[in-house]
Amino acid sequence: MNIKFASTLLLFGALLGPVGVYAADTSTDTTGQYLDDASITTKVKAAFAEDKWVKGRDISVRTDHGVVDLTGTVNSKVESNRATELATKVESVRAVHNNLTIAPR
Repeated sequence: MNIKFASTLLLFGALLGPVGVYAADTSTDTTGQYLDDASITTKVKAAFAEDKWVKGRDISVRTDHGVVDLTGTVNSKVESNRATELATKVESVRAVHNNLTIAPR
């Protein structure tokens, strides 16, 4: 093998090597689990939108294996507690982590 060809292969491998590493999916979620979590997130957001006490505009909802994480800002402790209550009532929710902050007045 000539040196120029070997150098080209080495450079090509060095450039494409990291792509293969980063492109690999290292998560353990199955497609079904991902869809279940997405469905839970959608249902929690819908519950917030329909509730007269929880505005839901500044609440981010993330679900992982049925565990719901709430982050963002609400106007009061009552609204924070209500968000937790609504999320807990959604089918298939295993736990709710309330990381909401109360907006200063």
